[in-house]
Amino acid sequence: MSTSILHRFEAALALLLAVMWISPLLFALWAAFHAATDAMNFNLSAAWTLENFRTVWAGAPWLQYAFNTVLLVTSVLIGQFILTTLAGFAFAQTQFRGRDTLFILVLMQLFILPEVLIVENYAVAAQLGLLDSILGIGAPYMASAFGIFLMRQAFKSVPKELDEAARVEGCGLLGVLWRVYVPAARPTYLAYALVSVSTHWNNFLWPLIVTNTVDTRPLTVGLSIFGAPENGVDISVISAATILSIAPLVVLFLVFQRKFVQAFLTAGIK
Repeated sequence: MSTSILHRFEAALALLLAVMWISPLLFALWAAFHAATDAMNFNLSAAWTLENFRTVWAGAPWLQYAFNTVLLVTSVLIGQFILTTLAGFAFAQTQFRGRDTLFILVLMQLFILPEVLIVENYAVAAQLGLLDSILGIGAPYMASAFGIFLMRQAFKSVPKELDEAARVEGCGLLGVLWRVYVPAARPTYLAYALVSVSTHWNNFLWPLIVTNTVDTRPLTVGLSIFGAPENGVDISVISAATILSIAPLVVLFLVFQRKFVQAFLTAGIK
């Protein structure tokens, strides 16, 4: 009986946490389709409207912001895949002096918040002429310590027999990596891609600092400028802009949620 009560308590607590987590999104959805007064008063009989979305669409270059964001997350993900694959393979399956020490130094990056390095990153970006560019936004995140750790763990789980069989067939070092290790780590790549895309789609502080023009601003910076107090605060319009900004990620999750969960479970098992 006590076990049953405990399970019910855990289920109720999980449901409560889920409601707390999703409540801001539900309010944003409600406010986006209602006038500001009706949204704040939760007038259930109020008429639904698309006027907020029309106001949002006319108020900022959202297509440019969306293009910049997609280009940013894509370039960061490609750079991360290349660098983390090579580094993870080196730490997992090659022998060189100081390998373990170097790997510990890489892991130490996990304890350093990106915000701590903003001043140094800005100075380096200025010296390289990368300010106000997509590459300037994404470059500091391409050598990911978290990604290197994930790839190393995934590659270490690959049976040594597959590596040896590929070498017997005449594959070189990069051939073995491409034909054996990369296919075996596909679930890990998918799981890491989800984390990377969601993180850099929502990244705000560094893009705000390094961008100056519409041509390079991502959605997060564009949304902050659109919702700035000096432009007037309308909770319904801001909610509509927020829904437009997060809609692509939500749609992707709803479409691929089963694969997402399977990827995380498989990556966790490894």
